[in-house]
Amino acid sequence: MSSLKAVLFDLDDTLIDWSGFKADWAAVEHKHLSGVFNYLCANIHQLPDLDAYIAEVRSRMMGAWTSARMNLRAPNLGTILVEAAAALGAPAESLDARRCLESYAWEAVAGTVGFPDAAETLKLLAQHGVKVGIVTNAHQPMWLRDVELRTHGLFDFFPTCRISAADVGYLKPHPAIFQAALNCTGTNPSETVFVGDDPEADIVGAQAAGLLAVLRRSRRGTGNLSRIVPDEVIDSLAELPAILDGWYPGWRNGA
Repeated sequence: MSSLKAVLFDLDDTLIDWSGFKADWAAVEHKHLSGVFNYLCANIHQLPDLDAYIAEVRSRMMGAWTSARMNLRAPNLGTILVEAAAALGAPAESLDARRCLESYAWEAVAGTVGFPDAAETLKLLAQHGVKVGIVTNAHQPMWLRDVELRTHGLFDFFPTCRISAADVGYLKPHPAIFQAALNCTGTNPSETVFVGDDPEADIVGAQAAGLLAVLRRSRRGTGNLSRIVPDEVIDSLAELPAILDGWYPGWRNGA
């Protein structure tokens, strides 16, 4: 029997609770895109107007996500911010995705919180030498999402393995993003467990990669499980250690 070496977690609605988010997403997005627009106009090129830039970004983002449903190629916010600016006349050779993303000034979204059960479970895993990692289907590079982990007090639990689809280039359930995480933890699938709230992306993807997969029931619903069978289902991360006891007896002793 393999020993437990790592547990990988999805981010949104697994570690960070979005059920309290009640705002208009377009308004949230408008604020951040305004920052990029102002940076571009002040430093790169005078774009026609803010509404035109926002419309261009949204159109390109929608197209990228539509394509992603077919090919699992992950949209990348930085790339889209740059391409939208170039489409409106900004010189492509002067555009830098990192600077645009910095101007986007991402932050923890009002209404989101870290799940109260996350810290204790992560602390327990660390105490017993189990590596942990994040694998998210975010279209933002992970360094941008790190601000949320810091705000919610979770960043220090994940010092090395934080994987974003935007960085890997593929979305879960594509095997490439799971392999990137395994490479990061230095573990084999049989030694690694995945926990997430999305049956298709998290459960199907992890199981196809050879990992045991735990579904965290989301307050926003878990979708249709008629054809997807998680290895276990939990309502709280506090339930995870007992499941690991059954799968990997002795893991608390490093065995």
